Amino acid sequence: MTGRRAKACSYGVSALFTPFTLRGLTLPNRIVVSPMCQYSAEDGCATDWHLIHLGQFALSGAGLLILEATGVEPVGRISPACLGLYDDATEAALRRVVEAIRRWSPMPLGIQLGHAGRKASTRPSWEVRGERTRWLLPADGGWATVGPSALPFGPGWPTPGELDAAGMDRIVAAFAQAASRTARLGLDLIEIHGAHGYLISSFLSPLANRRKDDHGGSLENRMRFPLRIAAAVREAFTPDRPVGMRFNGTDWADGGITPEEAVAFARALREVRLDYCDVSSGGNAEVRIPLAPGYQVPFAERVRRESGMATMAVGLIREPEQAEAVIAGGRADLVALGRAMLHDPRWPWHAAEALGASVQVAPQYWRGATRAGVPHFDTRPAEATRV
Repeated sequence: MTGRRAKACSYGVSALFTPFTLRGLTLPNRIVVSPMCQYSAEDGCATDWHLIHLGQFALSGAGLLILEATGVEPVGRISPACLGLYDDATEAALRRVVEAIRRWSPMPLGIQLGHAGRKASTRPSWEVRGERTRWLLPADGGWATVGPSALPFGPGWPTPGELDAAGMDRIVAAFAQAASRTARLGLDLIEIHGAHGYLISSFLSPLANRRKDDHGGSLENRMRFPLRIAAAVREAFTPDRPVGMRFNGTDWADGGITPEEAVAFARALREVRLDYCDVSSGGNAEVRIPLAPGYQVPFAERVRRESGMATMAVGLIREPEQAEAVIAGGRADLVALGRAMLHDPRWPWHAAEALGASVQVAPQYWRGATRAGVPHFDTRPAEATRV
């Protein structure tokens, strides 16, 4: 059905609006609403804000909507106001949001599961002012953090506790339990957060991981704990639904993760049956990142070319023609948009207009065009939409 939609474009097929299949999930197009932290949960529970925030994107015409970074245990949240999925209360709160979206939108829904590690227990950025630091100490409502080594993220940051074997076992079990809860919620996809200096990312990076045991030193050792998590999530989640991971293509710092290591990690993820890689960068050191349109696309392109894994490109992808070029040029299989969607929650509609395509919409917004009986927002000239 999705293939017929693409062929309906009378003056060329847009690559961005062709379907794409991951395991047993077929997305109607290549546009992904990226997970975006909202710092609006209460004790880890989703609130009415999440209904509003996610609801608007569920009606956007994108191919996939991924919920924000969600902690697999309370101390794994980035902040006290971040989502969690670690007990019955957090699961019930998220179910309310998911069921409301499902009632009105057929869009595939995913969730990003993560553990913030040594960068946990922080304030939302808008609360950092005056003498307030980004991090929260236990006396201020925060908690003790953990990491691969007893190294703080930066000057003034609290020193994390070095995880021992029991601590790593606990976190692997927490990821698996969160994956089981995700399956019960009926979500379509899990993305494991392994980027930006959070726990998995810090184990992968020599900048944060100075261990002398079999979890530090060589890349093989640094991958050991992240791969255990990946395998546990894959085993616990719905068999015919995809699991992927966001990880760094580079740390942008000497001695950090390199593009070559990112390719090797992608190959290892394929061996534990993950389905795609969402390639980002940075966050393991306080460095200046050379921001530019599509600045992370080359990392996704290399991972795709050298590992054979499906990839998602992310980072300052804003214009429809830019996104189209990424997909049509074989540089990535999917594009994830965050700020562009915040700026324009109907970005897929306007991209379809620019590229001569169409997107599925709710019947409340339908102007009369259909594809195989399904309402579409069709932006093509009238003569191109006749059936």
